Parts: sequence; structure tokens; C-alpha cells
Amino acid sequence: MIRVITIEREYGCGAGPIAQKIAARLGWRLWDQLLTQEIARLAHWEESVVEKREEHRDSLYYRLLKSFALGSYEGSSPPIEMLDADSIVRISERVVHQAATEGNCVIVGRGSQHFLRSRDDTLRFFLYASRGEKVRRLVSEGKNKIDAEDLANRIDDERSAFIREYFHAEWPERSIYHAMINTGSGDETVIQAIMTFLEQTRSQRPSPHQAA
Repeated sequence: MIRVITIEREYGCGAGPIAQKIAARLGWRLWDQLLTQEIARLAHWEESVVEKREEHRDSLYYRLLKSFALGSYEGSSPPIEMLDADSIVRISERVVHQAATEGNCVIVGRGSQHFLRSRDDTLRFFLYASRGEKVRRLVSEGKNKIDAEDLANRIDDERSAFIREYFHAEWPERSIYHAMINTGSGDETVIQAIMTFLEQTRSQRPSPHQAA
């Protein structure tokens, strides 16, 4: 039986509200901002700091700073505490697997589609939209058009680089998704498509290798 839905997404395509509505209709737990909060708790960092660094590689400056800090450590005192991409990915994997084990949840991004790719109780979706539609959504949320256009390009580029760095895959890796859906058709259409997919999967005979 399907107990987990992961939703990977292009920035600005409306995946957040869609995931929230799906979780609400199913009565499932939504791991989106909650996932950020849990990573921050386990990493002992402010949520706002984690939010800015999720699904990003470390910058060259940050990598150099980390190397300098570690190289300066001579055993007399611990190195300065740093929140790097490696640490966030390790904690993210831990939280995502725990959420999947508990089940009945919708998980948004953070590499969850890769962490859970071998689970038979998980449906994995990728949501996208045209650049114009993404910019329109972002403007409707209060961003000016210039910033919206920049974000629509830059954040997806960062996510692509993140997936390539940590999962050695192109973004999106089409083979791991059960469906890729254009949100330009409207949020309700997307939600109904995912709900129908879920119901059809539930009606199928369970796999003998279904994850616990």
C-alpha cells in the first residue's frame, strides 16, 4: 500500500500549495517546512539559516573557509561549528527515511525522491511549469517581475547542481518518477491527477516485495 508521496518541483510552479492540499485531503503529514524545522533542530542551527542552504551546494568561498577551519585545528580545541551542505544532506536523509518509516506523509523536495527511490510504498512526482507561468505565480505572490525571472532560473540551476553533486544524476531524472505533471493546467487538475494515480495504485495487487 502506498504510504508516502514525494513531490520534487521546479521553483515557482506552485508545488508547495499543491502538496499542502494533497496532504490535507489525505489526512497525511506534510513534510515541507516541517522538514526544514527538523533539520534545524538536529543540526542545532536557526531555521532561517538551514532554509537558505537546503538543496544547495557549498559555495567556493564556503568550501575554502571550511578547509581553512579544519586545517587550523591542532587538537587543542574543537574546530568552529559549520553548517555545510554535506551535513544538511546527511541529516535530510535521516529525517526523510524516518518520515517514510512512519508513513502517511507527503514530502517536498530535499532529495527525497532519491532517498526513497527503492521503496515500493512511495509514489514520486515531479511538478513543473513554463517559465512564463512560474514568473506569473511568483509575481502574484508579491515578487517583482525582475526578481521573479531571476529566481525562476537561478534556483532551478542550484537544485540541478545539488542533485548532480549528491546523487550523481541529472535533474530531473525522469526514470525515478511515476509521473511528471505540468502545473500550468491548474492546481486542482494536478491534485486530481495525483489523487487518481494514488487510488489506481491502491487498487492494484500489492507487490510481494512491498516495503514495510
